[in-house]
Amino acid sequence: MLLRSPWAGSHIAGPNGRFSLDEFCSAAGIERPTPLPLDRFVEYGHWFRQQVVKDIDPRYVQQVRPRPGGYAVIAEDGEEVHTRRVVIAAGIEKFAWRPPVFKSLSPDFVSHSCDHRDLGRFAQRQVLVVGGGQSALESAALLAECGASPEVMMRTKVLRFLRQKLHTLGKISSVLYAPADVGPAGLSQLVARPNWFRTVPRPLRDRLSRRSIRPAGAKWLEPRLGNVLIATGASVVSAVRRGAHVEVLGSDGRRRVVDHVLLATGYRVQISHYSFLAPEILAKIRQDMGSPLLNSGFETSLPGLHFLGAPAALSFGPLMRFVAGTSFTAPALTRWIVSNWKGIRQDQ
Repeated sequence: MLLRSPWAGSHIAGPNGRFSLDEFCSAAGIERPTPLPLDRFVEYGHWFRQQVVKDIDPRYVQQVRPRPGGYAVIAEDGEEVHTRRVVIAAGIEKFAWRPPVFKSLSPDFVSHSCDHRDLGRFAQRQVLVVGGGQSALESAALLAECGASPEVMMRTKVLRFLRQKLHTLGKISSVLYAPADVGPAGLSQLVARPNWFRTVPRPLRDRLSRRSIRPAGAKWLEPRLGNVLIATGASVVSAVRRGAHVEVLGSDGRRRVVDHVLLATGYRVQISHYSFLAPEILAKIRQDMGSPLLNSGFETSLPGLHFLGAPAALSFGPLMRFVAGTSFTAPALTRWIVSNWKGIRQDQ
Protein backbone atom coordinates (compact mmCIF):
# COMPACT_ATOMS: atom_id res chain seq x y z
CA MET A 1 0.00 0.00 0.00
CA LEU A 2 0.94 3.64 -0.54
CA LEU A 3 0.17 6.65 1.63
CA ARG A 4 -2.42 9.09 0.27
CA SER A 5 -1.07 11.85 2.52
CA PRO A 6 1.33 14.33 0.88
CA TRP A 7 5.01 14.27 1.77
CA ALA A 8 4.69 17.51 3.77
CA GLY A 9 1.88 15.95 5.81
CA SER A 10 3.70 12.71 6.63
CA HIS A 11 6.46 13.91 8.96
CA ILE A 12 6.33 12.86 12.60
CA ALA A 13 6.83 15.94 14.76
CA GLY A 14 10.32 15.86 16.27
CA PRO A 15 12.13 18.19 18.67
CA ASN A 16 13.05 21.46 16.96
CA GLY A 17 11.61 20.16 13.69
CA ARG A 18 14.21 17.43 13.41
CA PHE A 19 13.94 13.78 12.29
CA SER A 20 11.73 14.40 9.28
CA LEU A 21 11.13 12.02 6.41
CA ASP A 22 13.84 13.86 4.50
CA GLU A 23 16.37 13.20 7.27
CA PHE A 24 15.34 9.55 7.32
CA CYS A 25 15.84 9.16 3.56
CA SER A 26 19.21 10.86 3.79
CA ALA A 27 20.30 8.66 6.71
CA ALA A 28 19.08 5.51 4.95
CA GLY A 29 20.67 6.50 1.65
CA ILE A 30 17.44 6.22 -0.34
CA GLU A 31 15.75 8.53 -2.81
CA ARG A 32 12.53 10.23 -1.84
CA PRO A 33 9.69 7.89 -2.91
CA THR A 34 6.43 9.52 -4.05
CA PRO A 35 3.83 8.36 -3.19
CA LEU A 36 5.29 6.94 -0.01
CA PRO A 37 5.01 3.12 0.42
CA LEU A 38 3.47 2.05 3.70
CA ASP A 39 6.34 -0.29 4.58
CA ARG A 40 8.84 2.55 4.04
CA PHE A 41 6.79 4.78 6.34
CA VAL A 42 6.87 2.04 9.00
CA GLU A 43 10.68 1.96 8.65
CA TYR A 44 10.66 5.72 9.18
CA GLY A 45 8.62 5.28 12.35
CA HIS A 46 11.10 2.78 13.77
CA TRP A 47 14.03 5.05 12.82
CA PHE A 48 12.32 8.05 14.46
CA ARG A 49 11.80 6.07 17.66
CA GLN A 50 15.47 5.05 17.73
CA GLN A 51 16.53 8.69 17.47
CA VAL A 52 14.33 10.20 20.16
CA VAL A 53 12.97 7.52 22.53
CA LYS A 54 15.49 4.76 23.05
CA ASP A 55 14.07 3.52 26.36
CA ILE A 56 11.01 1.52 25.28
CA ASP A 57 9.20 -1.06 27.42
CA PRO A 58 7.71 -3.58 24.95
CA ARG A 59 5.28 -5.19 27.38
CA TYR A 60 1.55 -4.95 26.79
CA VAL A 61 -0.51 -2.98 29.27
CA GLN A 62 -3.09 -5.24 30.84
CA GLN A 63 -4.97 -2.53 32.70
CA VAL A 64 -4.96 1.12 33.69
CA ARG A 65 -6.95 1.75 36.85
CA PRO A 66 -7.28 4.66 39.29
CA ARG A 67 -5.49 4.81 42.60
CA PRO A 68 -5.14 7.56 45.23
CA GLY A 69 -3.17 10.42 43.69
CA GLY A 70 -3.05 8.98 40.19
CA TYR A 71 -3.13 5.72 38.30
CA ALA A 72 -1.84 2.17 38.41
CA VAL A 73 -0.55 0.79 35.12
CA ILE A 74 -0.45 -3.01 35.26
CA ALA A 75 1.80 -4.78 32.74
CA GLU A 76 1.08 -8.17 31.19
CA ASP A 77 3.48 -9.87 33.63
CA GLY A 78 1.64 -8.36 36.61
CA GLU A 79 4.11 -5.61 37.48
CA GLU A 80 2.31 -2.49 38.69
CA VAL A 81 3.62 1.00 38.00
CA HIS A 82 2.21 4.02 39.84
CA THR A 83 2.07 7.37 38.08
CA ARG A 84 0.35 10.74 38.34
CA ARG A 85 -0.23 11.00 34.60
CA VAL A 86 -1.10 8.61 31.74
CA VAL A 87 -1.05 9.54 28.05
CA ILE A 88 -2.93 7.10 25.82
CA ALA A 89 -1.94 6.94 22.16
CA ALA A 90 -3.09 3.42 21.38
CA GLY A 91 -4.12 3.74 17.73
CA ILE A 92 -7.35 2.96 15.90
CA GLU A 93 -7.33 -0.79 15.29
CA LYS A 94 -9.82 -1.38 18.12
CA PHE A 95 -12.20 1.11 16.49
CA ALA A 96 -12.58 -0.79 13.20
CA TRP A 97 -16.23 -0.43 12.17
CA ARG A 98 -18.02 -3.63 11.22
CA PRO A 99 -21.65 -2.91 10.22
CA PRO A 100 -24.18 -4.99 12.19
CA VAL A 101 -25.55 -6.55 9.00
CA PHE A 102 -22.41 -8.73 8.89
CA LYS A 103 -22.61 -9.82 12.52
CA SER A 104 -23.71 -13.40 11.77
CA LEU A 105 -20.74 -14.13 9.47
CA SER A 106 -17.50 -15.68 10.72
CA PRO A 107 -14.04 -14.22 9.94
CA ASP A 108 -13.72 -16.85 7.19
CA PHE A 109 -16.37 -14.95 5.23
CA VAL A 110 -16.03 -11.33 6.34
CA SER A 111 -13.05 -9.33 7.60
CA HIS A 112 -11.95 -5.74 7.99
CA SER A 113 -9.20 -4.20 5.87
CA CYS A 114 -7.13 -3.66 9.02
CA ASP A 115 -7.00 -7.45 9.51
CA HIS A 116 -4.72 -7.99 6.49
CA ARG A 117 -1.13 -7.35 5.57
CA ASP A 118 -1.18 -9.39 2.35
CA LEU A 119 -4.25 -9.78 0.15
CA GLY A 120 -2.61 -12.56 -1.87
CA ARG A 121 -4.66 -15.11 0.06
CA PHE A 122 -7.67 -14.03 -2.02
CA ALA A 123 -6.15 -14.90 -5.40
CA GLN A 124 -8.70 -16.56 -7.73
CA ARG A 125 -11.53 -15.66 -5.36
CA GLN A 126 -14.45 -13.27 -5.70
CA VAL A 127 -14.30 -10.52 -3.09
CA LEU A 128 -16.84 -7.79 -2.38
CA VAL A 129 -15.14 -4.68 -0.99
CA VAL A 130 -17.52 -2.49 1.03
CA GLY A 131 -16.52 1.18 1.26
CA GLY A 132 -15.64 4.15 -0.90
CA GLY A 133 -12.47 5.63 0.56
CA GLN A 134 -8.76 5.11 -0.01
CA SER A 135 -8.68 1.83 1.91
CA ALA A 136 -11.53 0.35 -0.14
CA LEU A 137 -10.27 1.49 -3.51
CA GLU A 138 -6.63 0.58 -2.93
CA SER A 139 -7.62 -2.80 -1.50
CA ALA A 140 -9.67 -3.45 -4.64
CA ALA A 141 -6.71 -2.48 -6.84
CA LEU A 142 -4.38 -4.77 -4.90
CA LEU A 143 -6.90 -7.61 -5.04
CA ALA A 144 -7.16 -7.30 -8.82
CA GLU A 145 -3.38 -7.18 -9.15
CA CYS A 146 -2.97 -10.40 -7.15
CA GLY A 147 -5.44 -12.33 -9.25
CA ALA A 148 -8.70 -11.90 -7.31
CA SER A 149 -12.01 -10.73 -8.76
CA PRO A 150 -13.06 -7.72 -6.65
CA GLU A 151 -16.14 -5.53 -6.76
CA VAL A 152 -16.45 -2.29 -4.78
CA MET A 153 -19.81 -1.42 -3.25
CA MET A 154 -20.10 2.12 -1.88
CA ARG A 155 -22.96 4.14 -0.38
CA THR A 156 -21.94 7.47 -1.87
CA LYS A 157 -23.25 8.25 -5.34
CA VAL A 158 -20.05 9.88 -6.56
CA LEU A 159 -16.67 8.16 -6.88
CA ARG A 160 -14.05 10.75 -5.94
CA PHE A 161 -10.34 10.88 -6.69
CA LEU A 162 -8.24 13.64 -5.15
CA ARG A 163 -4.92 14.96 -6.34
CA GLN A 164 -2.50 16.65 -3.97
CA LYS A 165 -3.24 20.33 -4.38
CA LEU A 166 -0.47 22.10 -2.50
CA HIS A 167 1.56 22.80 -5.65
CA THR A 168 -1.04 22.47 -8.42
CA LEU A 169 -2.34 26.05 -8.30
CA GLY A 170 0.94 27.91 -8.05
CA LYS A 171 1.48 30.39 -5.24
CA ILE A 172 -2.21 30.51 -4.34
CA SER A 173 -2.07 26.83 -3.33
CA SER A 174 -0.30 27.64 -0.06
CA VAL A 175 -3.04 30.17 0.74
CA LEU A 176 -5.89 27.74 0.13
CA TYR A 177 -4.32 24.55 1.44
CA ALA A 178 -2.23 23.80 4.52
CA PRO A 179 0.75 21.43 4.08
CA ALA A 180 -1.19 18.49 5.55
CA ASP A 181 -3.77 18.93 2.74
CA VAL A 182 -6.68 17.79 4.93
CA GLY A 183 -9.95 19.30 3.78
CA PRO A 184 -11.05 21.40 0.78
CA ALA A 185 -9.77 24.86 -0.16
CA GLY A 186 -9.89 27.34 2.73
CA LEU A 187 -11.23 24.80 5.20
CA SER A 188 -7.84 23.08 5.02
CA GLN A 189 -6.29 26.09 6.77
CA LEU A 190 -8.85 25.97 9.59
CA VAL A 191 -8.36 22.21 10.06
CA ALA A 192 -4.61 22.79 10.32
CA ARG A 193 -5.21 25.05 13.34
CA PRO A 194 -6.92 22.81 15.93
CA ASN A 195 -7.12 25.56 18.57
CA TRP A 196 -9.21 27.62 16.14
CA PHE A 197 -11.22 24.61 14.99
CA ARG A 198 -12.27 23.72 18.55
CA THR A 199 -13.85 27.18 18.97
CA VAL A 200 -16.35 26.53 16.14
CA PRO A 201 -19.88 25.70 17.44
CA ARG A 202 -20.32 21.95 17.71
CA PRO A 203 -22.99 21.41 14.99
CA LEU A 204 -20.94 23.33 12.42
CA ARG A 205 -17.73 21.67 13.60
CA ASP A 206 -19.24 18.24 12.98
CA ARG A 207 -20.29 19.21 9.45
CA LEU A 208 -16.86 20.63 8.68
CA SER A 209 -15.20 17.47 9.98
CA ARG A 210 -17.31 15.26 7.74
CA ARG A 211 -16.61 17.51 4.76
CA SER A 212 -12.88 17.35 5.41
CA ILE A 213 -12.56 13.57 5.44
CA ARG A 214 -15.29 12.39 3.10
CA PRO A 215 -14.52 9.15 1.22
CA ALA A 216 -12.15 9.53 -1.72
CA GLY A 217 -9.13 7.88 -3.29
CA ALA A 218 -5.82 9.32 -4.43
CA LYS A 219 -5.69 10.41 -8.06
CA TRP A 220 -2.74 8.12 -8.76
CA LEU A 221 -4.97 5.16 -7.87
CA GLU A 222 -7.53 5.74 -10.64
CA PRO A 223 -5.67 3.95 -13.48
CA ARG A 224 -5.25 0.82 -11.35
CA LEU A 225 -9.03 0.42 -11.04
CA GLY A 226 -9.77 0.22 -14.75
CA ASN A 227 -10.90 -3.42 -14.59
CA VAL A 228 -12.62 -3.24 -11.19
CA LEU A 229 -16.41 -3.13 -11.05
CA ILE A 230 -17.56 -0.28 -8.80
CA ALA A 231 -21.18 0.09 -7.70
CA THR A 232 -21.98 3.59 -6.40
CA GLY A 233 -25.00 4.60 -4.37
CA ALA A 234 -25.48 1.06 -3.06
CA SER A 235 -25.47 -0.09 0.56
CA VAL A 236 -25.70 -3.60 1.99
CA VAL A 237 -29.23 -4.65 2.99
CA SER A 238 -28.42 -8.22 4.08
CA ALA A 239 -25.53 -10.69 4.09
CA VAL A 240 -26.01 -14.41 4.71
CA ARG A 241 -23.88 -17.49 4.29
CA ARG A 242 -24.81 -19.82 1.47
CA GLY A 243 -22.61 -22.90 1.84
CA ALA A 244 -19.05 -21.85 0.96
CA HIS A 245 -20.18 -18.41 -0.22
CA VAL A 246 -21.79 -15.20 1.01
CA GLU A 247 -24.95 -13.83 -0.56
CA VAL A 248 -25.16 -10.05 -0.30
CA LEU A 249 -28.28 -8.09 -1.16
CA GLY A 250 -27.67 -4.47 -2.05
CA SER A 251 -29.99 -1.50 -1.92
CA ASP A 252 -29.66 -1.40 -5.72
CA GLY A 253 -31.63 -4.66 -5.84
CA ARG A 254 -28.69 -6.81 -6.96
CA ARG A 255 -27.78 -10.06 -5.23
CA ARG A 256 -24.08 -10.77 -5.21
CA VAL A 257 -22.65 -14.20 -4.37
CA VAL A 258 -19.01 -13.93 -3.37
CA ASP A 259 -16.31 -15.89 -1.55
CA HIS A 260 -15.48 -13.14 0.93
CA VAL A 261 -16.55 -9.65 2.02
CA LEU A 262 -13.77 -7.17 2.82
CA LEU A 263 -14.96 -4.29 4.98
CA ALA A 264 -13.17 -1.03 4.27
CA THR A 265 -15.77 0.76 6.35
CA GLY A 266 -13.45 2.94 8.39
CA TYR A 267 -13.23 3.47 12.12
CA ARG A 268 -15.58 4.81 14.77
CA VAL A 269 -14.02 5.91 18.03
CA GLN A 270 -15.24 4.06 21.11
CA ILE A 271 -12.69 4.34 23.90
CA SER A 272 -14.56 1.57 25.72
CA HIS A 273 -13.01 -0.76 23.13
CA TYR A 274 -9.64 -0.18 24.76
CA SER A 275 -9.81 -3.27 26.95
CA PHE A 276 -7.01 -2.03 29.23
CA LEU A 277 -9.15 0.81 30.61
CA ALA A 278 -10.72 -0.20 33.91
CA PRO A 279 -14.53 0.16 34.10
CA GLU A 280 -14.25 2.70 36.92
CA ILE A 281 -12.14 4.92 34.63
CA LEU A 282 -14.53 4.66 31.70
CA ALA A 283 -17.46 5.49 33.96
CA LYS A 284 -15.87 8.79 35.03
CA ILE A 285 -14.61 10.07 31.68
CA ARG A 286 -16.94 12.61 30.11
CA GLN A 287 -17.68 11.30 26.62
CA ASP A 288 -19.71 12.10 23.55
CA MET A 289 -20.50 9.28 21.11
CA GLY A 290 -17.60 7.24 22.45
CA SER A 291 -14.99 9.99 22.26
CA PRO A 292 -13.52 11.67 25.36
CA LEU A 293 -14.13 15.38 25.85
CA LEU A 294 -10.69 16.97 26.21
CA ASN A 295 -9.31 20.29 27.42
CA SER A 296 -6.56 22.24 25.65
CA GLY A 297 -3.96 19.86 27.08
CA PHE A 298 -5.72 16.75 25.71
CA GLU A 299 -6.75 15.95 29.29
CA THR A 300 -10.01 14.20 30.11
CA SER A 301 -12.39 14.97 32.95
CA LEU A 302 -10.11 12.71 35.02
CA PRO A 303 -7.04 14.82 35.92
CA GLY A 304 -3.83 13.37 34.57
CA LEU A 305 -5.43 11.15 31.92
CA HIS A 306 -4.86 12.22 28.30
CA PHE A 307 -5.87 10.86 24.89
CA LEU A 308 -4.07 11.49 21.60
CA GLY A 309 -4.84 10.59 17.99
CA ALA A 310 -8.30 9.76 16.68
CA PRO A 311 -9.97 9.93 20.15
CA ALA A 312 -8.99 13.62 20.21
CA ALA A 313 -10.64 14.40 16.85
CA LEU A 314 -14.02 15.26 18.37
CA SER A 315 -12.39 18.01 20.44
CA PHE A 316 -9.68 19.21 18.05
CA GLY A 317 -10.83 18.29 14.55
CA PRO A 318 -9.89 15.81 11.81
CA LEU A 319 -6.19 16.70 11.78
CA MET A 320 -5.86 14.49 14.85
CA ARG A 321 -6.54 11.47 12.64
CA PHE A 322 -3.37 12.08 10.62
CA VAL A 323 0.37 11.98 11.27
CA ALA A 324 0.44 15.70 10.48
CA GLY A 325 -1.48 16.24 13.71
CA THR A 326 1.62 15.42 15.75
CA SER A 327 3.05 18.87 14.94
CA PHE A 328 0.23 20.36 17.03
CA THR A 329 -0.32 17.57 19.54
CA ALA A 330 3.24 17.14 20.80
CA PRO A 331 3.87 20.81 21.72
CA ALA A 332 0.34 21.29 23.16
CA LEU A 333 0.62 18.24 25.38
CA THR A 334 4.15 19.17 26.48
CA ARG A 335 3.15 22.74 27.37
CA TRP A 336 0.24 21.45 29.46
CA ILE A 337 2.36 18.95 31.36
CA VAL A 338 5.14 21.47 32.00
CA SER A 339 2.71 24.16 33.14
CA ASN A 340 1.16 21.72 35.63
CA TRP A 341 4.40 20.12 36.73
CA LYS A 342 4.95 22.30 39.78
CA GLY A 343 1.58 21.43 41.25
CA ILE A 344 2.16 17.75 40.64
CA ARG A 345 5.53 17.80 42.36
CA GLN A 346 4.05 19.51 45.41
CA ASP A 347 1.32 16.86 45.64
CA GLN A 348 3.75 13.92 45.49
